[in-house]
Amino acid sequence: MKPDQMQVRAKKHLGQHFLKDDSVCLKISNALTKHMGYQHLVEIGPGTGALTKYLIPLEYDFSVMEVDTESIQYLNQHYPDLQVHHQDFLKLDVSAFYGEEQFGVIGNFPYNISSQIIFKILEHKEQVPEVVGMFQKEVAERICEPPGKKTYGILSVLVQAFYQADYLFTIDEHVFDPPPKVKSGILHLKRKQSIDIGVDYKTLKMVVKLAFNQRRKTLRNSLKTLGINDKLSPEILANRPEQLSYLEFIEIAKAVS
Repeated sequence: MKPDQMQVRAKKHLGQHFLKDDSVCLKISNALTKHMGYQHLVEIGPGTGALTKYLIPLEYDFSVMEVDTESIQYLNQHYPDLQVHHQDFLKLDVSAFYGEEQFGVIGNFPYNISSQIIFKILEHKEQVPEVVGMFQKEVAERICEPPGKKTYGILSVLVQAFYQADYLFTIDEHVFDPPPKVKSGILHLKRKQSIDIGVDYKTLKMVVKLAFNQRRKTLRNSLKTLGINDKLSPEILANRPEQLSYLEFIEIAKAVS
């Protein structure tokens, strides 16, 4: 780590682990494809700018969002032309920042809020064509998991309904300061050409959560409170949630609506 970066302390309560390997940062930045031609790009949690410096030269209207005041001071000092927002992405009023414009999301996401970041992106999927994010390895793998696997779950279904999810590569602990206790994985999400699934997203999310919150039960039992069993095929009702594809969950959500 460069001496001038030492002034920023990694804070445990923010889940900060600063990247210190330039080759990894370059590899992450190169994963962006400008899918569907968006112009705005936001990096979440830039820290000391290890990844940021590779994103600045790219042809985007680029900004960063950071909650740590030490990191913000560092970024303002070392990247004076960078748009630095003292902003929690999870609390972001997207329309106030971007209107109806499309924007991509990238970042070394804090492990403790990475799933919440994905849920936030799903709420605004109409505006987010591409995501390149670092997660705990198991979380990134889970999001890409196909039906039938034990780790297939709520995020797997909801993300795959709207995005092509690809696990790109694994990152070892030693490239961070301080090193985390787990390996990290880079996930690439590209929005599908059509995300009109014929049912409200909130309904789909409710159905998926209800099913997986009782994942040991068959759908016949876990969804009986919805009163739709007579609308679903016996094959679906006999399965447990991890056996159903996102398309089958969409079918269930349509029955609810």
